[in-house]
Amino acid sequence: MDNAHRFEDWIRGPFVAMNTELENIYFAQPDRMAVENVGAGIKQALRDEGRALIVPLLEEGKTGDGFVNAFGVLGNVGLYMGAMRRHELTHPDREDRSPFEEASALALHIGVSIGMAPRFATAHLATHNPAVQGLRKSFTSLPDEFLFIDENTRGILAFQCAADALNRIVPLGVTSPVADVLYQQARHALSDVIRVNDRLFENLDIDRFFFSVRPYYKPYRVGRQVYRGANAGDFAGINEIDLMLGLCRANDPYYSQLLHEKMPFMLPSEQRRLNACMSRRSLLDDLLLLLDDHATAPWFRNSVRLFLEVCDLFAATARQHHDQLVRRFIEQPSDNLSQANLSGITASGPALDALIRSLEKLRDYRCAADRPDVPTRHRDLARLRAAVDG
Repeated sequence: MDNAHRFEDWIRGPFVAMNTELENIYFAQPDRMAVENVGAGIKQALRDEGRALIVPLLEEGKTGDGFVNAFGVLGNVGLYMGAMRRHELTHPDREDRSPFEEASALALHIGVSIGMAPRFATAHLATHNPAVQGLRKSFTSLPDEFLFIDENTRGILAFQCAADALNRIVPLGVTSPVADVLYQQARHALSDVIRVNDRLFENLDIDRFFFSVRPYYKPYRVGRQVYRGANAGDFAGINEIDLMLGLCRANDPYYSQLLHEKMPFMLPSEQRRLNACMSRRSLLDDLLLLLDDHATAPWFRNSVRLFLEVCDLFAATARQHHDQLVRRFIEQPSDNLSQANLSGITASGPALDALIRSLEKLRDYRCAADRPDVPTRHRDLARLRAAVDG
């Protein structure tokens, strides 16, 4: 067995078992945030066993065995470093460089070679997480982590289906009579997102998610640089929908900054898809070009009606995500924490209140909300609705 497979087997076995044991110890405490001086023996074994498997991989220096192999090793070393951060064996606020030098060097080497951030990404635990005998990779064997990973992945796959359908409208033209099939596919996929999220929010235990799942997604240092945590939105599909519907624009400073920050956390193939989408005119703008001359034409009104139905469903997914996941599973549990424990609570790095404001802004872009301080497409959608309703 080669070094990469030995590391893979450890990640799928002892790594999961030790993390799970630690999580159960933490969760049984009166103060579930107090993890630094707990389970020292297990933490030492986790740290040392992982390092012993990483060093031979670093000495090999091989990243040319193909993207799939390199991506898999990057994910595994990222999971290891994410666990080190979760168990407070490293903390970016008290260090100017990662104490895990070999792991950092391996992650940096692979990250540069394949064009991604040198840490685990959402894809490692979602769309590119190969199951072995029905079991996918994870940090723990806690049922709530499996639920979170699986339903998140189903939601991502549904968003990708919607993005594929909208992209296929472009070569047909926004008013093509056969585009109805593609709009129907997009609506069906977005309805799936809503169903999957409803199921997740109904069954996910808030405390287990907040205290035992979420902490593995915190920022950590690789070498000297702090990299934000993996985010469920780190895939091209959702941004393709933003751009194809025209609800967000690539030349908007806020949105372009968002895209710039998330690009390294996406697969190179996803980065290329998003780059291509940024160069296209949106379906909304195509319809607006036709509005003045063809507002009463049946073919135009039908096209607008189909387009708006997709926009309304996409807005529903945005409200659902913010009002249920962010508010119930992150914001509300944080209300009971001390100020010291709020530091570094978010996976993306900024303070919780700043993160909430940013997520509210993104929600309102996707909903085309009427906000004077945010350049949403509220007025443009209102013009189209008036054409349909008139």
